Amino acid sequence: MQVAPKMSDADFKRYCEANPDLRIERTAADQVLVLEHSGWYDSNRNAEIIAQLYGWSKREGSGRAFDPSVLYMLPNGAARSAHVSWLLRSRLATLTAKQKRSFPPICPDFVVQLRSPSDRLPSLQAKMREWIDNGAQLGWLIDPKTHSVYIYRPGQPTERLVNPRRVAGEPPIDGFVLEMADIWNPDL
Repeated sequence: MQVAPKMSDADFKRYCEANPDLRIERTAADQVLVLEHSGWYDSNRNAEIIAQLYGWSKREGSGRAFDPSVLYMLPNGAARSAHVSWLLRSRLATLTAKQKRSFPPICPDFVVQLRSPSDRLPSLQAKMREWIDNGAQLGWLIDPKTHSVYIYRPGQPTERLVNPRRVAGEPPIDGFVLEMADIWNPDL
């Protein structure tokens, strides 16, 4: 990860638009981060999570699932992306068409972060807490290295599941169940 100099919102948006092949985020302290791309295993794991959430979301109907290309402008000033995110349709309806085409000023209701081999766990844990502090109702940090899922909820301590076969959703994604077999073993 590289850290670029601080820049204004407008400069940040122009920088992102000028570099569409980079994975770029900004912290609440205005540090611009250029993130590494995922390898095959992490890309496959992420696709599996998105596929499961997207399928459930289409059937269930109350929200929409998104891939990591969405950069959310959070209330604390950070611009963050999650490997997988989900928003209630009622909250999506509050955004203008222009906001939906750019960097939406909203925090998703549910986020999933997938730890890659180059990620430091404390940094991802801080990012998960940032999601929750900015309005996410539920977050899952999936660590394939230790076969752990960390569950984040507002006002509650983080819960850790070790080697779960599935992870069951709760509000706002009541009824969603993430099957973990292909995430723990992407070669299957």
